[in-house]
Amino acid sequence: MNAASIRQRLKPWMLPIAMLGGILFHNFIDNIAFIAPYLIFVMLLITFCRVKPKEFRVTTLSYGLLTVQVAGSLALYFLLLPFGKEIAEGTFICVFCPTATAAPVITGMLGGSVPRLATFSIISNITVAFLAPILFTMMGSETQILFTESLRIIAMKVVPLIILPLVVALIMMRLTPKLHRTIASHQSLSFYIWAVSLFIVVGRAVSFVMSEPAEMIPEMLWLALLSGIVCCAQFYIGRRIGRRCGDKIAGAQGLGQKNTVLAIWMALTYLHPISSVAPAAYVAWQNTINSAQLYYKTKRESKHI
Repeated sequence: MNAASIRQRLKPWMLPIAMLGGILFHNFIDNIAFIAPYLIFVMLLITFCRVKPKEFRVTTLSYGLLTVQVAGSLALYFLLLPFGKEIAEGTFICVFCPTATAAPVITGMLGGSVPRLATFSIISNITVAFLAPILFTMMGSETQILFTESLRIIAMKVVPLIILPLVVALIMMRLTPKLHRTIASHQSLSFYIWAVSLFIVVGRAVSFVMSEPAEMIPEMLWLALLSGIVCCAQFYIGRRIGRRCGDKIAGAQGLGQKNTVLAIWMALTYLHPISSVAPAAYVAWQNTINSAQLYYKTKRESKHI
């Protein structure tokens, strides 16, 4: 069995292993948690290098998925607000957060269109970069500062993190095309960086949950349950939209597979910290679905070898 075959067999198990590692070693995560934003930056850069300007076309699929991402998240927020701000914020961030940077990789492995999903990933991330500062500030920052100051602080942290990788990718394509092509041809790196990121964010989330008082357990269970419902709903709705647009895999992964690393970081930083339980649970839900999809696809392919 060669190295490529071993990696192919291990891929479906990488994400569960990363999550389990984060749970087991959560006490040590604080020592390396500072690298999470840098990992997000690198994952986005690798993804953005994959899309050529001529492939960047906003299609009906992109409009449909983006509508659910923005309008759906706001609708859920206002619908659940009477049941508690933390519940509303946690569910909101599970829908509003952008497509995972590793989603194009998973889409390719499942047989979907990588350029089409990578294009939507850019649109999804840019939308969040510009709307997040406004929406988070309107929801009420956990720090008591003026609206304009809160807007400036959040924008200064969120916008560069998401937009700068796109700018760097475009500059590299123009000035260092060889390096740009090298990065674009190694999209699988996003998958492994994502696994490391999951290890960190799951560990941080577990540490936070364990530090909460026992009376918060019912609320955390509700957040975990709602994130599971939202996760399944987004994969289903995305598949339905994708089927109408000619690519059900890209639709499902584009809407269902979320950048939970960014979502947890935003929830812990700008929303009520307890709301981070929802995207943390979403990690388990979406990667259970992804692992199952990869497992069954690998199993089907092995029957034809």
